[in-house]
Amino acid sequence: MSSGMEASPQTTSQAYIALGSNMGDREQMLREALRLLQEHASIDVLRVSNVYETDPVGYTDQSSFLNMAAALETTLEPMPLLRAMLLIEQQLGRKRDVRFGPRTIDLDLLLYEDVRMEEDELILPHPRMMERAFVLVPLRDVLHPKHSLQEQASQAANRALQDGGEGIALWNTINWQDASAPSES
Repeated sequence: MSSGMEASPQTTSQAYIALGSNMGDREQMLREALRLLQEHASIDVLRVSNVYETDPVGYTDQSSFLNMAAALETTLEPMPLLRAMLLIEQQLGRKRDVRFGPRTIDLDLLLYEDVRMEEDELILPHPRMMERAFVLVPLRDVLHPKHSLQEQASQAANRALQDGGEGIALWNTINWQDASAPSES
């Protein structure tokens, strides 16, 4: 598809997402979601947080979650990025039967550059992220040090961890850079 002219590079944006799972092999679900995000032609997974085990919030009669966050670089605008994330949830067996109920995978778009929007499908920044330790603690791990929310997220995460942890504990780490490196076979 060469026309002899250089294609102009597409503008990339940074986005931050939360990932969670409390059904089946929870850690494997997180890994699969990251893999599918990375395989998307318009998404690059830049950084991933530690994995934290957290108590359920809202509907509490369910298993504990594994939660993490990821920093993405994407050429997609917010709504197409959200739709790509929803498709990945569907591919990984997500069913939306009970609000805040058990799920194989949950992908939430938290931040997209400095975009502020309020649509039926998507509100940015995520409206409840600053109230949720299970979002803030992993988000603190991946936020760019100069991000405008870094200090606020760090303070809120530290408070949550000091005030009894709000049911959140370090579970594991996923060494994303090694896992996503091309093999030499």
